[in-house]
Amino acid sequence: MKTSDIGNLLALGALWGGSFLFMRMGAGEFGGMALAGMRALVAGVCFVPLFASAARRTEMRQHWRAITVVGITNSALPFVLFAYAALVLPAGLSAIFDAITPLLVAGSGWLWLKERLSRSQLAGLLLGFAGVLWLIGDNVHIEGSMQSVLACLACVGATVCYAFSVHYSRRRLAAVSPLASAAGSQIVAAIVLLPLTVAAWPATSPGASAWGAMLGLGVACTAIAYVMFFQLIARVGAARTMTVLYLIPAFGVLWGWLFLGETFSAAMGLGCIVILAGTALISRPARIGNRNGVQVEPSM
Repeated sequence: MKTSDIGNLLALGALWGGSFLFMRMGAGEFGGMALAGMRALVAGVCFVPLFASAARRTEMRQHWRAITVVGITNSALPFVLFAYAALVLPAGLSAIFDAITPLLVAGSGWLWLKERLSRSQLAGLLLGFAGVLWLIGDNVHIEGSMQSVLACLACVGATVCYAFSVHYSRRRLAAVSPLASAAGSQIVAAIVLLPLTVAAWPATSPGASAWGAMLGLGVACTAIAYVMFFQLIARVGAARTMTVLYLIPAFGVLWGWLFLGETFSAAMGLGCIVILAGTALISRPARIGNRNGVQVEPSM
């Protein structure tokens, strides 16, 4: 890769890792639901100019049902679940949980779609989930509350939604340009979440820092990040772009430490290493044929 492409890849990882920082900063004042809704609304507005193209409007009309499903499962629901978790969990821990998306994509494809996994991929699947259980168990031990358990499960639920969206998009949106799919799904998410956002709007208006976090979340970490993602795929290919999956938790932990004073415990480090090791094994193409390889799209 060119130096500029490596820089863009790092920037993308920084943006998607930063989404957990911004959620943590804004969730306390906006509330999980209102923050998620505003994120989708801001991102959707940023994407509206893309539909000046007649071709993209045609794609949206022809595939609106599938785009609606993806908008709900890949944006609306994960946004709400991660924003809820941000009320309780440190930004770094939520970012680490996000790294299990490739494991869930591979696991669900293996269990329900009969996609074959090599021995190393199966080992990666088991290793990754062991890391998830380790993190949940460690968090329960430290926090000792049901709320923290529910927050961890919300993060896992968000990644389940992402995994479903990957499989669904491959089958129903293969003929749609990726950028049109991303733009349409964000607009759908904004429409779906708007009534709930209004109903859950906080009685006390959020402060300037919370508004800044929300705008950063919607503009930089969602709209701009998706455009960068598809530009990278066009220049360096999907396989190299997927290395951003390893950068998201690293930047999530880094931003939480730098800006929020979060601690990075040895237990979190061990869980992160185990999950990323499992992801690395899962991401390796199987030697028995291309159709057995597992390719995963990033989630944030």
